[in-house]
Amino acid sequence: MQQPYASPQAGPEPGPPPGARGRVLVVDDDPTVAEVVTGYLERAGYTVDRAADGPAALERAAAHRPDLVVLDLMLPGMDGLEVCRRLREHGPVPVVMLTARGDEEDRVLGLEVGADDYVTKPFSPRELVLRVDSVLRRARPAAPQDPRGPYGPFGAAGLSVDPAARRATKNGAELALTLREFDLLAFLLRHPGRAFAREELMREVWGWDFGDLSTVTVHVRRLRGKVEDDPARPRLIRTVWGVGYRFDVTGTEAD
Repeated sequence: MQQPYASPQAGPEPGPPPGARGRVLVVDDDPTVAEVVTGYLERAGYTVDRAADGPAALERAAAHRPDLVVLDLMLPGMDGLEVCRRLREHGPVPVVMLTARGDEEDRVLGLEVGADDYVTKPFSPRELVLRVDSVLRRARPAAPQDPRGPYGPFGAAGLSVDPAARRATKNGAELALTLREFDLLAFLLRHPGRAFAREELMREVWGWDFGDLSTVTVHVRRLRGKVEDDPARPRLIRTVWGVGYRFDVTGTEAD
């Protein structure tokens, strides 16, 4: 049985009608955890499907494509990492992964396969709902705006992002980015030449005032693998030792 979660004493506040905010697939083999999480998400206005293992999750996702998946890392038979990989084979879908506290390696692996966020057990169901809200808010296209405004396409150094369409390209070729990778690239492109600490990136891109800074490190590494000509010798997303990272518009060799 999985580790218990921390459930607040008071129940969730009434929210929008079920289904008003999208469909979430909850995948956890602990029926108590799944039931409580489902209740909170439904009260928050989501339609919720449930699955207790990997094969069942893939079947549910094929039958009713979810807007987001809450996925336990430790599942019987097929673990959450493999489920995440197989889900992504059929198109992008946001994933919030549930991991055991202290298993940093597992959390990093989850981020490496494309999880957009994670929550460590034991957790507050209210916190999980907030994370789901945050990921889905970023996943949905922005409202149409004046193309000359802040939501219009912009770019530099052969890279271009279109926030309204959530589309990114390199030299005209579309990039397959996760939600957080897209947000990270867009943020760096908006602030060329400025160095940001990992704490700043976590606050500005993830919207968190605290958290595991390895999340930023992993996403920078993944993003470099998609935008750099040679990720081992990055010319665009540069490491600023003792500070953090900087987007270099010129993309030239370091001195």
